[in-house]
Amino acid sequence: MNVDRAITAVSGILGDRLTRSDADRKAHGISESYFPVTPPDAVAYPETTEEVSRILAACSEHGCPVVGWGAGTSLEGHALAVRGGICVDFSRMDKLLSVNDADMDATVQPGLTREALNRELRATGLFFPVDPGANASLGGMAATRASGTTTVRYGTMADNVLGLEVVLADGRVIRTGTRARKTAAGYDMTRLFVGSEGTLGLITELTLRLHGQPEAISAGVCAFDDMGAAVDTVIATIQFGIPVARIEFVDADTAAAVNAYSGMDFPLKPHLLVEFHGSPQSVADDATRFGELVEEMGGGPFRWSPKAEDRSALWEMRHKAYYAILASRKGARAVVTDICVPISRLAEAVEETRADIAASPIPGPIIGHVGDGNFHAILMVNDEAPGELAAAKALSHRMVERALRLGGTATGEHGVGMGKTDYMEAEHGQTWAAMGDIKRALDPTGILNPGKLVPPSN
Repeated sequence: MNVDRAITAVSGILGDRLTRSDADRKAHGISESYFPVTPPDAVAYPETTEEVSRILAACSEHGCPVVGWGAGTSLEGHALAVRGGICVDFSRMDKLLSVNDADMDATVQPGLTREALNRELRATGLFFPVDPGANASLGGMAATRASGTTTVRYGTMADNVLGLEVVLADGRVIRTGTRARKTAAGYDMTRLFVGSEGTLGLITELTLRLHGQPEAISAGVCAFDDMGAAVDTVIATIQFGIPVARIEFVDADTAAAVNAYSGMDFPLKPHLLVEFHGSPQSVADDATRFGELVEEMGGGPFRWSPKAEDRSALWEMRHKAYYAILASRKGARAVVTDICVPISRLAEAVEETRADIAASPIPGPIIGHVGDGNFHAILMVNDEAPGELAAAKALSHRMVERALRLGGTATGEHGVGMGKTDYMEAEHGQTWAAMGDIKRALDPTGILNPGKLVPPSN
């Protein structure tokens, strides 16, 4: 491995768009979670697929590690250069390339963010639905198979990416998928790269499935006296086929945090936040049916509104819940972990996790996209308090064990990165080894995001 020679070669390609400044390197060496600062040796800012291809060809020749960078919002250390090398920042490849209204799809560069895309789409009557909360880049969202608050209705990135342009480790450029809505032609290479976390190639273009903007939207919130009743209501909602577009859970600790941070007035109880999409009549009917179910389950009252300003305030609060939770403990940082279980086991998983956190020395509010069985614990630790980080990691470990025991997964949406590689073999068995075989076939020298997702090669 000769990183310096690779950097010299890439500098010849990009000029001053290849930087080794301490500020740039540090900015690309941090994450939104507990991992230590891990700066790359250099940061590259390509503007075209051809430049990305030349960067990877040079790095392949010299055995230099390469890590892709979108918006830096991942939570399991996905984009940290744990073995040094070059970080490829896609922020200058942020264009909406085309919109096909009749076919309801769009082609974008990877650095375009989801919020920027939806602003561009406003006049078309279409929108891109995947909403992980953060204003993440679409390339990063595809690489991590992101999901979020709307998954219960619209699916994850895996359901909404039709095709990709990808640069492989040796600089080859390939295209996966087409603009057709289905195919029976060969391996599903698009889904192979969606969720590969930059270990198989760098995404330089995406073709995305769009959806019609709903004619009407209603949203509302309701409280429950206990967590079990709230989660049972979620299960019943899904099983009864009430077509929710979002159904989110916040526990009493989160309610207290958002009250202080966002000026809300939630009772200090578990809450469900829901949204319905459709016609004016259907969203009113759906809200009424849901309210009746809430009452039957001992919750409520269910307060809902079709007004855009009320809906915006509700979801802005939800998207800021993480920061509200952090602010509730001065000087704390978070170990943010998630699991996903079959919907029928959700109540069991949430209640066991809540009891486990209550018995620990650290606070850990719970929030979640419970409509698809996915929830998060925000485990807050103080670095100056001995043992708190270890306690958080132990809680996270037991959450994963619980999820696997209940037929679920170690991560529903945060991904593996380097934070959850220790659980991959337990979840996948020999399939994990097969993932390593695929990695070696496409990246034989192991330069792409080394130390992440797949078994170590040595």
